[in-house]
Amino acid sequence: MKALVLAGGSGTRLRPITHTSAKQLVPVANKPVLFYGLEAIAEAGITDVGIIVGRTAPEIRAAVADGSALGLTVTYLPQEAPLGLAHAVLTAQDFLGDDDFVMYLGDNLILDGIAPLVDKFRTDRPDADILLTRVANPQAFGVAELDETGRVVGLAEKPTSPKSDLALVGVYLFTPAIHAAVRAITPSARGELEITDAIRWLIDHGFTVRPTTITGYWKDAGNVADMLEVNRWVLEQTKPAVHGTVHADCELTGPVRIEPGAEVRGSRIMGPAVIGAGTRIHRSRIGPFTSIADHVTVEDSDIEYSIVLAGSSITGVRHIEASLIGRNVKITPTAPRPTAAHRLILGDHSEVQIPS
Repeated sequence: MKALVLAGGSGTRLRPITHTSAKQLVPVANKPVLFYGLEAIAEAGITDVGIIVGRTAPEIRAAVADGSALGLTVTYLPQEAPLGLAHAVLTAQDFLGDDDFVMYLGDNLILDGIAPLVDKFRTDRPDADILLTRVANPQAFGVAELDETGRVVGLAEKPTSPKSDLALVGVYLFTPAIHAAVRAITPSARGELEITDAIRWLIDHGFTVRPTTITGYWKDAGNVADMLEVNRWVLEQTKPAVHGTVHADCELTGPVRIEPGAEVRGSRIMGPAVIGAGTRIHRSRIGPFTSIADHVTVEDSDIEYSIVLAGSSITGVRHIEASLIGRNVKITPTAPRPTAAHRLILGDHSEVQIPS
């Protein structure tokens, strides 16, 4: 069995971070979200992995390399443009051959992994197994409709009037039957080859499509709010560990992980939280559910429920909350001015909240 991991999207919902970084490499608890999926695939006993890549291919390649560090053998599959999930299957056809495979969206996270699901698929071997979960906003997802016997009778991609609250999770299991389906369908109104259309083709042509509803934690970490929520969930699993230097004038409460080379002085850190390697925390308060990456400086500041990427510095800032701060960002207070004017340098698609 093989795996097909999709890491070619442009990440428009995570701009401006994704103007300069692949969305699948934005870290959750200081580990790229893509790696959680790759680790889940390895834990399921699958080692042969194809990764669909687009314009961020060099960055994905640099992070994952040949996959050996994760116990995988990785083949990179360039996709001409993000033309839909079914188009990704078409792109990977030569790699997949006649093997069964799991398709895993690279910005999704299933906290409990997929090993039991893969084992059941290997045993029963339906033509397709689609993972579902109940959501409050099904119009934002692919949605499945089941009949009273639990059989899939309808699928729709981001419907305006959903017929159920069962969203398609970004993990699918297929036999080679899916290849005929993706070749048979045509682009949707939004110009993409939809995997929901391909699965519907399987149903219409008498193939077995099994729905599996999962109840554990799943999230499509496609926007800032979801990314912060995923970070919170993963941090809740943090085991406390201090590998760096924490001076006597500090207070650590709850599960806090301090990576090697980090220094914490005159500060309070309330877990769950993780402080990256080589990071300096001086005279600051780090609130719960905060991930601070490697080689960051936080001085005389207060931050909570946030993600700070590598190389950034925060100095003299009273309070930061629910924020995603990119790489090599510098945050400082402005000098007091009689007019209390704000001086801003913002990239495209930025969103800033300031006191009026």
